[in-house]
Amino acid sequence: MSSTLTRPAPAGDAAVRDAGPPRRRTKVFALPETRWAAAALALFLIGLPLYLLGAPAWAWGPLFALTYATGGWEPGWAGLQALREKTLDVDLLMVVAALGAAAIGQVLDGALLIVIFATSGALEAIATARTADSVRGLLDLAPTTATRLADDGTEETVPTEQLAVGDTILVRPGERIGADGRVLDGASEVDQATITGEPLPVAKEAGDEVFAGTLNGTGALRVKVERDPSDSVIARIVAMVEEASETKAPTQLFIEKIEQRYSLGMVAATLALFALPLLFGAALQPTLLRAMTFMIVASPCAVVLATMPPLLSAIANAGRHGVLVKSAVVMEQLGRIDAVALDKTGTLTEGTPRVTDIRPMAASGLSEEELLRIAATAEHPSEHPLARAIVDAARTRGLAIPLVEDFTSAPGTGVTATVEGKAVAVGSPARLLNGRTGHAAAVVAARLEDEGRTAVLVEIENTPVGVLGIADRLREETAATVTALTGLTGTAPVLVTGDNPRAAARLAEEVGITDIRAGLLPQDKVTAVQELERAGRKVLVVGDGVNDAPALAAAHTGIAMGRAGSDLALETADAVVVRDELATIPTVVALSRRARRLVVQNLAIAAVFITGLVIWDLAGTLPLPLGVAGHEGSTVIVGLNGLRLLADGAWRRARSGNGQ
Repeated sequence: MSSTLTRPAPAGDAAVRDAGPPRRRTKVFALPETRWAAAALALFLIGLPLYLLGAPAWAWGPLFALTYATGGWEPGWAGLQALREKTLDVDLLMVVAALGAAAIGQVLDGALLIVIFATSGALEAIATARTADSVRGLLDLAPTTATRLADDGTEETVPTEQLAVGDTILVRPGERIGADGRVLDGASEVDQATITGEPLPVAKEAGDEVFAGTLNGTGALRVKVERDPSDSVIARIVAMVEEASETKAPTQLFIEKIEQRYSLGMVAATLALFALPLLFGAALQPTLLRAMTFMIVASPCAVVLATMPPLLSAIANAGRHGVLVKSAVVMEQLGRIDAVALDKTGTLTEGTPRVTDIRPMAASGLSEEELLRIAATAEHPSEHPLARAIVDAARTRGLAIPLVEDFTSAPGTGVTATVEGKAVAVGSPARLLNGRTGHAAAVVAARLEDEGRTAVLVEIENTPVGVLGIADRLREETAATVTALTGLTGTAPVLVTGDNPRAAARLAEEVGITDIRAGLLPQDKVTAVQELERAGRKVLVVGDGVNDAPALAAAHTGIAMGRAGSDLALETADAVVVRDELATIPTVVALSRRARRLVVQNLAIAAVFITGLVIWDLAGTLPLPLGVAGHEGSTVIVGLNGLRLLADGAWRRARSGNGQ
């Protein structure tokens, strides 16, 4: 192997790589929607105590007027633009209702409505900006430059976008791979969790495929570029997330589905109630008062508030228990899901390799503790994830790890060292046994690998003395969560993973999943979700990695595991399990269903009040104070009904109701 291939990367470059790609994040107050909403809220909060304490109108009036202006001009302008397209926007209706409330003396109600809508718009703008930040930041995973090798062996540093199919690049230890391609020469282990979700680095040698943006280990590789950088897997992930975000139909709350008809009907009725009596000679002031009273009692404000408190209460309750639901729309969507697709690594498992089996050979005379201590001593200087798992297991058992001598590491093979005067090798059974398939250690290793574990052979003086089994540990609550989700949806979840089929099958058998789709790239996960949706299912996807982001975006609802989740997954998902407590997922789904039932109850209550007050106003003479009192009374009733979901008891009932 030439010196070019084995030459280490400069220390400065390694330091930059270890720091990871810079995180791009839009500042909250860089968004105009946030600034206007914050101004409206501040003005409202200043004016509110003055109003409630009975201060003169000149003290609080200008503050509320500025609240209307700062919080209402953007939705009002957007509504007017929608009118040009012959669409009546609910935001415009809310602004008109707020102005109407102010016109008949209900200044506080109108200001509160303006603040609610301005804040909602700001939150939506923040969520959109953060998702865009994460999509752009994903491109930082792929390095901006690569080392291209000329035919005569000379090196040239070039921007990765200038790489062409057929070029040969050099990837030194610790560098990120600059393009999708195939290894021509060298051996190393590549961490490709961002693409496949595999929990452990994968050994790569001549002939193996590698992906742009994945992290090279301790070896050096010559790679032949096989895809244009614009068509790499990481670039396609970006494209899929953006496409899904743009084409995914905007989901509306239940009440918003009848928004247009209701809004048009109410506006038409208000205008008719004002214009027709005037045509027949009625006096202006009482006619205007009746029309404004009608608009107040018939306005959808009460209906909107009937819808929001249960959903917002459920969001707050879920947040206290470690589930961040990003909007009321998402909380309502969660209750509609009838199929679940689960990622494996980092979702059903902890995402960290652990020693699961310690198998000393009978002829070695070693105990499990002695075998583990020897392996941990040899692996102690190594930074490989398998080495860390072995060392951690030894420390957990309280085993002493003596000093090691003559340590060397061979990518794809393992490590060698002198431990207590003896030559010890720890690594790949296939490489260390060198074809001795009939050896007892080979039989044990094959059995462990058939069970979905990674087998690690330990040799002393070239004699196999034992085998360690290492696997990503299943979360304790995984089986119960799968059972609960099955009960909620009527069908068992689907396992969608980039991990190898054997590891996927073993885990699925443990937790009761029968539909297993393994070895999937990000686009394959999207295809699996789309197949379920074409069958009429509303799919919930649960994942944590960059490779899960396209599926999270394409699904009806996506939930990300928050503790180790990638930025892109966290921003793309509709909800985040902050503490990685898998058991909270079926609970929040059950809570969403309870919230939707309360929404229906509240809509029925609001409809009864609105209908009664409207009939009274049309058939008789509804006093304005009584109309406002009835309108506000219905709002209070449905609000209190929705707030029932704030109590911890609602979470406990949701948990017990889904079988946990």
